[in-house]
Amino acid sequence: MVKDGSCIWITGASSGLGRAVAALLVTQGYHVAVSARREEALRSLAGELSGASGKVSVYPLDVTDREAVRATAGKIEAEAGPLGLAVLNAGTHREVMAQGFSAGDVRALIELNLMGCANCLEAILPGMIARRDGQIALVSSVAGYIGLPTSAGYGATKAGLINMAEALKPECDSYGIKLQLVNPGFVRTPLTDKNPFPMPFLLEVEDAAAAMVKGLGSTRFEVIFPRRLAYILKILKRLPYPLLFALTRKLIRRE
Repeated sequence: MVKDGSCIWITGASSGLGRAVAALLVTQGYHVAVSARREEALRSLAGELSGASGKVSVYPLDVTDREAVRATAGKIEAEAGPLGLAVLNAGTHREVMAQGFSAGDVRALIELNLMGCANCLEAILPGMIARRDGQIALVSSVAGYIGLPTSAGYGATKAGLINMAEALKPECDSYGIKLQLVNPGFVRTPLTDKNPFPMPFLLEVEDAAAAMVKGLGSTRFEVIFPRRLAYILKILKRLPYPLLFALTRKLIRRE
């Protein structure tokens, strides 16, 4: 997946899917730089993996801080080696609905989920373009395929990431950069444990991490798991709006 002497950078690595992917890659022998806002969680991960065949380097970071992202990316390359793979995974979820609609919540989601990724791309693309080498994975969600009740903010940011990846893919190809889009479905994490609704085709985080790492080693542009949920949502996206809204209307929770 990456050349000898290169490292992997994973943002949002303190919990959930990011943490599980980092752990798996380290056990496979890779040097992984992990970033998140919660330094103690990153140190805990590094301690748990101290006997693994790979290596963990901890770089606490708030990806919404543009200058901090630039400085951290430079520090990683100076200390851990050229960046072979960046997994831009940092993100969060908040419900946004018509009732009680909060522009502040939408802004917070955009700043972390979308602009956090943009800040990282701004920091790492120049080096990869100069080297004509590298791999980037943008972690979005199947929630970005269609508008779903309660996800007016979260889904919008994930749709933005999908569009961003599609727009950058051809140009990245011309520079020898492998750009991939990761669209997970429901994965059991501390974040999804808070969901008050059923989660079809729910994956355990270890299974999701394995599927993601396998996908990163493939030639596919879009890495999706579980496939059944992704395909159902892709089909729904093709429905005429009246039929789509008739179906999604059934998902509205009435207080």
